Amino acid sequence: MTAGSRIPRLTPAQLDADQRAVYDEIAAGPRAQGPQLFRLRDADGGLEGPFNAFLLQPRLGSALQALGSAVRYQTSLTGRCREIAILVVAAHWDSAFEWYAHEAVGRHIGLTDAELDAIRHRAYEALTDPQERATAVATQRLAGTADLDDEAYADAVRDLGLPQLFELTTLVGYYATLALQLRVFRVSAPPA
Repeated sequence: MTAGSRIPRLTPAQLDADQRAVYDEIAAGPRAQGPQLFRLRDADGGLEGPFNAFLLQPRLGSALQALGSAVRYQTSLTGRCREIAILVVAAHWDSAFEWYAHEAVGRHIGLTDAELDAIRHRAYEALTDPQERATAVATQRLAGTADLDDEAYADAVRDLGLPQLFELTTLVGYYATLALQLRVFRVSAPPA
């Protein structure tokens, strides 16, 4: 186990065939392509963050991995809107690993220190792009109340579009699931 974690870190040598298939989906998938903005594996090859827990139940882990990949790489949300939404969820749940990973991705796609600080402190009026601000506001409402009242729903549909709102609700649900798992299993961000 890693310090503070409630589950053991599984290394590639410890995995059965089903676990290895999930490991390979993650370690060789889109998260591992391009610049490595956050650590996906530790020095022993074990998966970081929520991905190690996916190996505990490979059928669910594979489904979660596929959903996460779709949410990150196959939606029409802009990269900035996607990362803003993920960071809003991370801040809401006080999820250190999610913040660690997606702050790095956010910086890579151009989020500034001021924007990151605004997201962390729920000061969304500091986001000057109307669609990005609408994404943050709708995400906070979804994370906080798990719903949008009629006015908030109409605002989100107007500002984002109905397909994008569907994508956003899926993203919020997925990252809230990860935040819950990270909290229960006491998985923190890797040391700097």
